[in-house]
Amino acid sequence: MSHRGLVTAVITTVLGATLGGLLIWRVYRTKRKRPPSVQKVADPVEALPPAEKELPPQNHREEELAAAECRTTQPPPPVQAQVQIPSSEQLLRVKPVTVNSEEEWERLWPLMQEELSVVPVLGLDCEWVKTNGVSVKGQASAVSLLQLASFSGLCVLVRLPPFRSGEQTFPLSFVEVLRDPHVLKVGVGCYEDGKRLTRDYGLSLTCTVDLRYLALRQRQTTVNNGLSLKSLAADLLNVSLDKSLELRCSDWEADQLTLEQMNYAARDAQVSVALFLHLLGLRSEAGPAHSSGSCYSELAARCQGLVDVPFRGRGDGDDRAAADGGGGERRRRTMRKPPAYESPESGDQQVPDPRKNNKRKPLGVGYSARKSPLYDNCFLYAPDGQPLCTCDKKKAKWYLDKGIGVLQSEEPFVVKLLFEPSGRPDSQQDYYLTAKENLCVVCGKEDSYIRKNIVPHEYRRHFPTEMKDHNSHDILLLCTSCHAASNVHDGFLKQQLADEFAAPQGCEEGVRLLEDSDRRRVRSAARALLTAGDGLPERRREELQALIRGFLNAKEGQELTSEALQHAAGLETRIFNEAYVPHGLKLVQAHAERGLRGLMDLERRWRQHFLTAMRPRHLPPLWSVDHNHGKFLRKYGEDLPVKLN
Repeated sequence: MSHRGLVTAVITTVLGATLGGLLIWRVYRTKRKRPPSVQKVADPVEALPPAEKELPPQNHREEELAAAECRTTQPPPPVQAQVQIPSSEQLLRVKPVTVNSEEEWERLWPLMQEELSVVPVLGLDCEWVKTNGVSVKGQASAVSLLQLASFSGLCVLVRLPPFRSGEQTFPLSFVEVLRDPHVLKVGVGCYEDGKRLTRDYGLSLTCTVDLRYLALRQRQTTVNNGLSLKSLAADLLNVSLDKSLELRCSDWEADQLTLEQMNYAARDAQVSVALFLHLLGLRSEAGPAHSSGSCYSELAARCQGLVDVPFRGRGDGDDRAAADGGGGERRRRTMRKPPAYESPESGDQQVPDPRKNNKRKPLGVGYSARKSPLYDNCFLYAPDGQPLCTCDKKKAKWYLDKGIGVLQSEEPFVVKLLFEPSGRPDSQQDYYLTAKENLCVVCGKEDSYIRKNIVPHEYRRHFPTEMKDHNSHDILLLCTSCHAASNVHDGFLKQQLADEFAAPQGCEEGVRLLEDSDRRRVRSAARALLTAGDGLPERRREELQALIRGFLNAKEGQELTSEALQHAAGLETRIFNEAYVPHGLKLVQAHAERGLRGLMDLERRWRQHFLTAMRPRHLPPLWSVDHNHGKFLRKYGEDLPVKLN
């Protein structure tokens, strides 16, 4: 037997043994009669009795695979209402499986498909050769390995060089799962990894969620060391990842990967899915209910606004950049902005937590503080001497300059009006008659402060005119750090309101501009042809060209010019969403269905939220969560027709 034949036989034997072990483990796990609280996801090898750890004969493995394929083609049995989510320790004990060909993927796909039918999430990561001089254009080499891990830890390492050289074509199920909009792909830098896959192979990766955004969104999350995958794993899972240069910069296109390489690659994908489950509060507890589509819907709702969004963060540590060529390459990336179809280095990059400034600047730095006091505490009096309200000195002098008021006193500054005002306070115990101090109402700081809208403007702007007049009650002074902290708390209430009233932040349908999937596929195809060119397999190149011809209404077989490809590569893929309804307007509309009381309830909720979240110690006297509500009901009545702005 030749050396090549011997290597092939060894790889086939190892793959068959691993697949056989996985199948036996799946049957073993599903047949156990343990209560859900003590179920565990065991190691696919350790779960077997000692006698079964030996390699089974080849024909026996093929029978097991055939049986598994038959089982997956049958209608799935009823699934329990709740899914037992493994712990990160259990998940990381599962051994990875390497796929080198279309046939190997198709034999493994039923297992992965079964996993996705329970929890539609894949941990995703990519590896490529990181050396100097990998491209004459300064780009890193093509992706060599794609890692996909399911919720139970089943991890598939897809080796991509055979597909790049044209020896193999990508399986349809592989292409479809990457672009499936109902399967979340999670990781650190997964959006950028998708750009690489598009650039190198014309593959489309959709429904990505960057774990760094999820980590920042969680209120109770403690991130001490940054937002790289290694830091998140250490802080949140207490898992240590080996990110040594020797492994990260190893030969990912070797004829056979070492055991260390396989474990390194698999753990990145497995840790990604474990972090996702942890951040969503699904680890080691009953997961979301499993019925037709409900599982994906719940997961997608928790990731609202984060799907297919590239991570925008600044950091002075970039592990992958350092591995890919040092300071020269980093300087080039800062000097030019890459085209949209080129992706920056990602994945292992160390991005500091934006909530913690590396230079230890206090929270709120960057806010523009007021240059002058807000409250001058000047007074306006009615012609008979009744106090009407306080105001700033500029407004008080305006009455004097117009000749419709006379100065009564310099200290305090009092102007008596020479005409009957349109309204008078109900009593002398009125909020607008109290003098207010120029300090932060939360901590009492006096040297820098800015105005805070207690009821955010995106809601107040849609209120009826009757509720927008004289609303200075809901504008308070906060120092820059308290203002920044208050905005963070406001974000949580906004998300809570969005969930309660089906009013997603952004708009009713999620985005103001919808993504046209057909135009996006055409654009991706054109960019793949422009960047990869002859490096694509002939069959794949013809598929992409046919897709572009169909969009451009070109004749079959017509040669695509460079200008046509450039036009297709620059297509605008977003279309206006006619169902667009801003979050704030939809929320106000929902409360306005109950008339004036509904809007007052929304106003009261935001005021109470400020008191609960910030615990202000220096509120002005007579500030109240029910301010003006009694007056509104007396003046307009509960049946006031609400006309929203």
